[in-house]
Amino acid sequence: MSKAFFVLDDGRIFEGRSWAATGKTFGEAVFQTGMTGYQETLTDPSYHKQVVVMTAPHIGNTGMNKDDNESTKIWVAGFVVRNPASLTSNWRSEKDLESELIEQGIIGIAGVDTRAITRHLRERGAMRVGIFSGLELSREEMVVEVRKVQPMSGSYLSKDVSTPKPYVIPAIGEKRFTVAAIDLGIKAATPRALSQRGVEVHVLPFDSTMDQINAINPDGVFLSNGPGDPATMLDVIETVREILNAEIPIFGICFGHQILGRALGFETYKLQFGHRGINQPVMDKLSQRVEITAHNHGFALKAPTDSIFSTVYGPGEVTHVSLNDGVVEGLQLLERGAFSVQYHPEAAAGPHDAAYLFDRFIDLMIKYRQGVRA
Repeated sequence: MSKAFFVLDDGRIFEGRSWAATGKTFGEAVFQTGMTGYQETLTDPSYHKQVVVMTAPHIGNTGMNKDDNESTKIWVAGFVVRNPASLTSNWRSEKDLESELIEQGIIGIAGVDTRAITRHLRERGAMRVGIFSGLELSREEMVVEVRKVQPMSGSYLSKDVSTPKPYVIPAIGEKRFTVAAIDLGIKAATPRALSQRGVEVHVLPFDSTMDQINAINPDGVFLSNGPGDPATMLDVIETVREILNAEIPIFGICFGHQILGRALGFETYKLQFGHRGINQPVMDKLSQRVEITAHNHGFALKAPTDSIFSTVYGPGEVTHVSLNDGVVEGLQLLERGAFSVQYHPEAAAGPHDAAYLFDRFIDLMIKYRQGVRA
């Protein structure tokens, strides 16, 4: 078995063995702290241009199946594990993990100390990385190639992952509402969670205009998760402001939360190493309840967490904060129907502590239908 190298842009190199597809690949090095759910991670468009390090040492034991995919392909730029499973054992498995990675051309590396990599990224911050598998290059040549990679800050990536044309997920049972979901990198579990609540979901391309949104006559607008730097999404931010002016209820998650925040006038910033995994504790400030939540974000909002804030759309407040580092994890407007969270309430895979947020969106649309605006 040939050697492989995990090469960071600060010059740190971890040697392992070739696994999955061979060759070279580049992206932002991030770590994912979940002990399970690797298939959902791999197929989540939010991980586009990221090389994912799994902190759990044993990955691949449940194989792969078509039902757990969050999109039509694997999006990660590379995959890093310590001990890939030698045997797939699950009644739902249709293919082993390595075979699927090879089939889709995803370059990986195994046999590295993923905990040491994680500690390094926590101390030094997320950075550019390359995996070089089965190649004969010097250490200097590999580091030089990594340092040529575009950093995540300033990256405009929604165009790569968004649907090219609209499609509809029908309501399950009686149709109660119509929602326009702006696809910034949406996971399949999100429109499914809405459809289970009687919502007909129209998934729209990321660059849809206000006229195209109005053509659906939606009861609400959903802003999805997705990859990249929210500061680059100027046209989408302007469209969100038009939606706010039109007083259509808005629910945003993850990347959509950041875009809503920027539409309200807040800045975003790059976190040192981000939040990724299905075990992130968040405090709901309104109920004082602690939720265990699923995250994948490398940026965050700058907003006051201890006071009401003012916007051109009326007052608002931060509703959720991370218990690990105090990062803003949710906000709402107090006199207009708009709220968002930094995490994934559909949590596939993950805990269901935040599933109530979909019901909150339903309640908001009910109020607007009844003419209640606060």
